[in-house]
Amino acid sequence: MSTNTPFDLIVIGGGPGGYVAAIRGAQLGFRVALVEKEAQLGGTCLRVGCIPSKALLQSSHLYHMAHEELGAHGIEVNEAKLDLETMLGRKDRVVDTLAKGVEGLLKKNKIERFTGTGTFVSPTSIQVSADGGESQTLEGKKLIIATGSKVAPLRGIDFDDAQIVTSSEALSFEDVPEKLVVIGAGAIGLELGSVWSRLGSQVTVLEYLDRILPGMDDELAAQALKVYQKQGLTFQLGARVTGASVNEGKVQVTVDGADSIEADKVLVAVGRAPNTDGLGAEAIGLQLDERGRIPVDAEFQTNVPGVYAIGDVIPGPMLAHKAEEDGVALVEKLATGYGHVDYNLVPAIVYTHPEIASVGQTEAQLKEAGIPYNKGAFPMAANGRAIANGDTTGSVKILAHKETDRVLGVHILAANAGDLIAEAGASMAFGASAEDIARVTHAHPTTAETLKEAAMGVAGRRIHM
Repeated sequence: MSTNTPFDLIVIGGGPGGYVAAIRGAQLGFRVALVEKEAQLGGTCLRVGCIPSKALLQSSHLYHMAHEELGAHGIEVNEAKLDLETMLGRKDRVVDTLAKGVEGLLKKNKIERFTGTGTFVSPTSIQVSADGGESQTLEGKKLIIATGSKVAPLRGIDFDDAQIVTSSEALSFEDVPEKLVVIGAGAIGLELGSVWSRLGSQVTVLEYLDRILPGMDDELAAQALKVYQKQGLTFQLGARVTGASVNEGKVQVTVDGADSIEADKVLVAVGRAPNTDGLGAEAIGLQLDERGRIPVDAEFQTNVPGVYAIGDVIPGPMLAHKAEEDGVALVEKLATGYGHVDYNLVPAIVYTHPEIASVGQTEAQLKEAGIPYNKGAFPMAANGRAIANGDTTGSVKILAHKETDRVLGVHILAANAGDLIAEAGASMAFGASAEDIARVTHAHPTTAETLKEAAMGVAGRRIHM
């Protein structure tokens, strides 16, 4: 079966990058087809990533508050109990609601959706193969690869989807594991480790590097480590995991030069890899780099004319919001000749409690580049709203050029760091100086005042410290 009229755009992948590109393309007048193999739209992010993990982070945080924090507010909770089945059901409903929302957006924008795996037949056509159904061929003038990423494997470890698992399975444990080992101290490992720790697991995090959160600001990562340890997570840094095997219902995790660790469940969270499985890249001569990514030029063009790629399959941070910006920039380039993403200003956030958020350059990066800078910092413990909330862990740090005062990086450890970082990103996008932020009126009492104080701290003139 083949469609008669070529589409202006065919988007392969219904995740944040793909469906946003499709919608923006339709808004700009393109006739668009979107191909997604899963029944639910939204990609890994919505189905088994960003959204379900945040639902569990919220639910588990409330459970923890009921046991540990509400008493200080004069709220007595007698025998708060965990109903894991209900908690997981709520998570699934959140996912379902948002997936249906994406489906509605496609219909609203008259985007034709095809369910199945998209495989290249030629640079202008793909075959869509549905499970148990017939195949059909779609013709398109421009094709966009937005197939996202998959879990990165770890040598020596085989997943069994039951006790040695990926983040997908760790979102749906039927019982709280007594002992959970998390391999990898990045955002995914720390978020899911926090969830199950709050619900009662003894969580041990194994990290190959001598620090947690690689790529984040060193100082904030060190602060965060102390916070997580206080919350009950155990860390082994500089740990090279060599294997994991199930024996008599338990998992034995072997670590080079150290004693093995026994666990009920093991979560492997060592990163993600580009997902080009089943794409048929070889059929059109599509080039991949040594890490399986698809190289593109400034126009998101691959080495094959008319075939483009965005999001996690191309070099750059593997983040949903980055993929969305890629998608918008690409289709606007196709329609108007102009589209742009400032990759220096893509925020990174870890949604533990407190959250960690970063945008721009870190101190280590500035030192390595030989860029002179001044630093201003302000602790949440000196902020009126944070004290009133009873959430005073963390701080805000602003790095500004020593000569021009232009803000180069902002790094936040705070309960709502993921929201606070938006002001920093917007300010930096417009080339703001630290003084610009300092002279903006920030409402009182809000935790956003910490940004103002940190900005004033760049010039050594904090008011409330």
